[in-house]
Amino acid sequence: MPNVIYSIAISALATLDMHSLNNEGGEGNQIQTRMVNIIGADGKLHNVNAISGDMFKHIQAEHMHRLAVATNLPLSEGARSFNANRVNYDIEVQNDLFKALEKAKGDPGELDVILKQCAVTDLEGILVTAGKRSLPRKSVVEFGWVVGVPNLVETDTYFHVKYVSDSASARSKADESDEARSGNTGQAIFHRPASSGVYAIVLNLEAARVGFNDISQTYAIDEKQREARLKVLLESVVYTFVEPAGAMRSTQNPHIVDFKGVLTVSHDVVPAPCISPLKPEFEADVKQVAEAINSLRPNAVEVKPFASLGEFAKLIAELAKSAMPFSLSVASKS
Repeated sequence: MPNVIYSIAISALATLDMHSLNNEGGEGNQIQTRMVNIIGADGKLHNVNAISGDMFKHIQAEHMHRLAVATNLPLSEGARSFNANRVNYDIEVQNDLFKALEKAKGDPGELDVILKQCAVTDLEGILVTAGKRSLPRKSVVEFGWVVGVPNLVETDTYFHVKYVSDSASARSKADESDEARSGNTGQAIFHRPASSGVYAIVLNLEAARVGFNDISQTYAIDEKQREARLKVLLESVVYTFVEPAGAMRSTQNPHIVDFKGVLTVSHDVVPAPCISPLKPEFEADVKQVAEAINSLRPNAVEVKPFASLGEFAKLIAELAKSAMPFSLSVASKS
């Protein structure tokens, strides 16, 4: 089987206990967890706990940033300092990247400069708005919402008390009298949620677009640099699920109980199939789609099931060692 990769898709079920990775905010002394409405496999509407794709994308980007720095990939000044504006920051401070953009001709030339000088922007995407620009770079990695499976996820609220020293801050007489009446002098009472359950995960990686200028339809970097960036991208995906950062991890570090599903790898100009684990038969459906694609384009798609986080990590590690991103320029010549 060739190790040239066009795209990768992951459909997985993760069992997470006692986490609070994504909250909507607070009302009074009550922290509210994020809930969404979905249609389940039974065709009925369900209200379930969910973690936004933005949260998991941020987790993955943080891991990738560290790897990019450690492996000395080219980074803009903004990306190197983990500034969310990345190349926009460079343009605002008018450093070397800004000067190179000023010399470039039009959007295709400017995007070439950005792709060459910032691996994080290349892989994670951005909308460049600094300097009166409106230049988009679509992300190579795409996360869906991490959605609780109906009837297999629950959110509970837990009572917490924080001791407040009398000398910690000056309090108004009204506050003091209210506390005295409630009998809570020196204490701050609040309620914190924790969710446990099975969550459905979908994720796509467009390996062929690593270093690809979508405007000029050419590659801005060479094959060696594309391979290095793809390896870092794959590695960061593993760490995203090994250490899912998020809200309240200092006291509610998630219990990662299980992680299982199916990984598909496309070696031709076809998308790697991905079906939501909200459907109980998702693995069988993914295999059936892959078989249909392979009947049209032989050996185009590989299907790799995994039954644990360890097996998943091993699959990604094997891919990262020998993976080469598919070249769209080759496809355009054929």
